[in-house]
Amino acid sequence: MLGSQFRSNKKKKFVLLRSPTMPSDLVRRLEGKVAVVTGGASGIGESTARLFHRHGVKVIIADIQDQLGRAICEDLGPADCTFVHCDVTNESHVRDAVDAAIAGYGKLDIMFNNAGIVDPLKQSITENEKSDFERVLGVNTTGVFLGIKQAARVMVPARRGSIINTASVSSIFGGVATHAYTCSKHAVVGLTKSAAVELGQSGVRVNCISPYVVKTPLTKDFFKPRPEDGKTSPGIYSNLKGVELETEDIAEAVVYLGSDESRYVSGHNLVIDGGFTILNTSINVFH
Repeated sequence: MLGSQFRSNKKKKFVLLRSPTMPSDLVRRLEGKVAVVTGGASGIGESTARLFHRHGVKVIIADIQDQLGRAICEDLGPADCTFVHCDVTNESHVRDAVDAAIAGYGKLDIMFNNAGIVDPLKQSITENEKSDFERVLGVNTTGVFLGIKQAARVMVPARRGSIINTASVSSIFGGVATHAYTCSKHAVVGLTKSAAVELGQSGVRVNCISPYVVKTPLTKDFFKPRPEDGKTSPGIYSNLKGVELETEDIAEAVVYLGSDESRYVSGHNLVIDGGFTILNTSINVFH
């Protein structure tokens, strides 16, 4: 369950049983689970791998950034974290990451297909290169497909599991990223829904998250930061003020979708954008 839980005593007062702000060693929501995180060596993937670990997960970090990935595993401890070199466009690499979970920890409960890239921004589609377009779709879409496929290989026989894919607010409309990136993230949502229909018959849930702009190695060069209210924020702003989106916020959403708290949630695109995608700023009356 999201949020705090309360019980009533004889005097009808409420006593706090659990709060999400309590130290994670008191509330280990994923105790005993095993997860593969693609793109887990930096950004959203790293934050999620670390939060998974704090909640009791054995983590396989699958990434092409070998040095960063191994450093995280050393930090988390070799008994709880394993690094696997993985180019998600290479099916044998993705298979090896899933097999590493089975060989090392005996099962796979959570597959977080998070690895992603973006191509250079060009103002005209006539300037876009076919090779860039195919490269982005290869990582962002085909990589997710391969992750779902390989996770299903072990989750379907077990008749349980949670597959989570990283989409984007670019999966909802156009104009905030490149053609290739926008196309790839729309495809991730469609793939999520399609896989949820099939794999749900075997008790496997499939969902995706659609984050707003968050400062990661992927976005720092694409969206040029500018100061706002004394802080450094992305150049495109949500209508939710007073909160700056961090990778840890995205990780919290992934933990929810990977936990038993979301056991009846499948085929869902969880948008994490502070209301950005519900607002047309050109006609906003609440100024």
